[in-house]
Amino acid sequence: MKIIALNGSPRPIGNCSNILNEVQDLFEREGIEMEVVHLYEYRFTNCNVCMTCEIRGDGRCMDEDDGFNDILDTLRGADGIFMIAPSYAGACPSVMQTFLERAALVFEKGDQGLAGKVGGAVAVCAHDGADLVYDQMVRFMLRNRMAVCGSNPMPIIRALNSPQYSDDVRGMKGVHSLVEGMTSLIMKLNGY
Repeated sequence: MKIIALNGSPRPIGNCSNILNEVQDLFEREGIEMEVVHLYEYRFTNCNVCMTCEIRGDGRCMDEDDGFNDILDTLRGADGIFMIAPSYAGACPSVMQTFLERAALVFEKGDQGLAGKVGGAVAVCAHDGADLVYDQMVRFMLRNRMAVCGSNPMPIIRALNSPQYSDDVRGMKGVHSLVEGMTSLIMKLNGY
């Protein structure tokens, strides 16, 4: 069983990457492998809605040079997808937004390769925008027919600079709740 985590933060060392370290430990304690894809390592071109993905119908974007299709293939092979992103100017950072826009179109017009996979999202913000960031990621998952897990409390972390995420005890409780829910569903879907 495997989770792919998408880190939508442009910061190599920040709250999101540190939260992912904790999340990875939680999943792996339950026997679920987790691989992190740091989107900041890529330079995605913007989607221009050329619709080549619909014409091709093979679940690939026509831009083969930026690593985007490799990430889509990695996501297709996972049991679950965990997304995390901070709020930048009240919404997802541009690297996450670009990824979500392109992936949404390719999966919708191609093979719907995320259907039935387990998903979960976490948003981080200093002041505002976490609700929109969370909503952007969850809507992406729902549009792709994924089984999205919720949590109680919500997995929204209030923090500016790392390691301030650890000060938000309630938000981190939500992250732990989300991991528990995703673990339980993945186990059930795999017959455990």
